[in-house]
Amino acid sequence: MRRGRKLLSGPLVLAVLVVAVAGVGFGLYWFQPWKLWQDENVQEALPSAAAPSATPSAPGGTSTPAARPRTLASGDLISHEHATSGTVKLVRLTDGSHVVRLENLDTSNGPDLRVWLTDAPVKEGKAGWHVFDDGKHVSLGKLKGNKGNQNYVLPDDVDPARYTSISIWCDRFDVSFGAAELARA
Repeated sequence: MRRGRKLLSGPLVLAVLVVAVAGVGFGLYWFQPWKLWQDENVQEALPSAAAPSATPSAPGGTSTPAARPRTLASGDLISHEHATSGTVKLVRLTDGSHVVRLENLDTSNGPDLRVWLTDAPVKEGKAGWHVFDDGKHVSLGKLKGNKGNQNYVLPDDVDPARYTSISIWCDRFDVSFGAAELARA
């Protein structure tokens, strides 16, 4: 009996317990499984779209409609690693800047999700999971929410004509949750 207690309180058992607790803690941090049950809904309006007024007057005294944001390309999201749906639009704003707009996005939440503008082709199924980091891509930032409507500003030095797709990319596991091919308008 004494020998059994001595074994259970020995340094080897204590070391195994410490390693096991550390492993579970690391696993929880790395996978963040609770995010599968947490939705983040973001509802952003398209920038500059709220002012569709007319300019005071053009030469000759007539008023002309103000410039509006223009959709340059769009596409529907398809599922990859996780069920994903919604529409993606590449929009030129009235000031000449560009945004990627996600509309009616619905995907799983996950650790370290990003929005990537890429030059990779969109492939269905498992064939499309890992292609987006093979070519050129620009990270537009962390995914603001896994549901809703949201905007991502393109850096000024990025030529949107050089990119053909958008991916909801999990940087932690190097996999696409979903993607859309951009069809030019």
